[in-house]
Amino acid sequence: MARIEINQVSKIYSNGMTAISNVNIDVADGEFIVLVGPSGCGKSTLLRMVAGLEDISKGEVKIASKVVNKTDPADRDIAMVFQNYALYPHMSVYDNLAYGLKNRCTPKSEIAIRVAEAAKMLELEPYLDRKPRALSGGQRQRVAMGRAIVRKPAAF
Repeated sequence: MARIEINQVSKIYSNGMTAISNVNIDVADGEFIVLVGPSGCGKSTLLRMVAGLEDISKGEVKIASKVVNKTDPADRDIAMVFQNYALYPHMSVYDNLAYGLKNRCTPKSEIAIRVAEAAKMLELEPYLDRKPRALSGGQRQRVAMGRAIVRKPAAF
């Protein structure tokens, strides 16, 4: 995983409301951190700014020492797992895990290896042929995590 640097980052909406003010966080390569706080304090907004899904009003975000403020989300090599899972209901667990790799024209043999590795890691092997509706909430969350893991992103 790549180092992520958040330097003096603020989010100020067009109505003048400040959602985030001068946040500084340095996440080392391979480090795992947790953002905690009450609802509405800006945790998701900060993550969305790092991922490029929300504009940064002030400050800078670096991923692997590169400033990414103006970089498209698809080019940041970040994987995010959303609270609502964002799974494709008509696809099997296997196809949900493989979807992003197929879109990147990854060879089928490599897709099979990566999906198998993620399924084993997340204990999803027995469910690969099932649709998301046949899974528990925890299993769905693991599928969403697996979909991010198979991409081998710089940051997760």
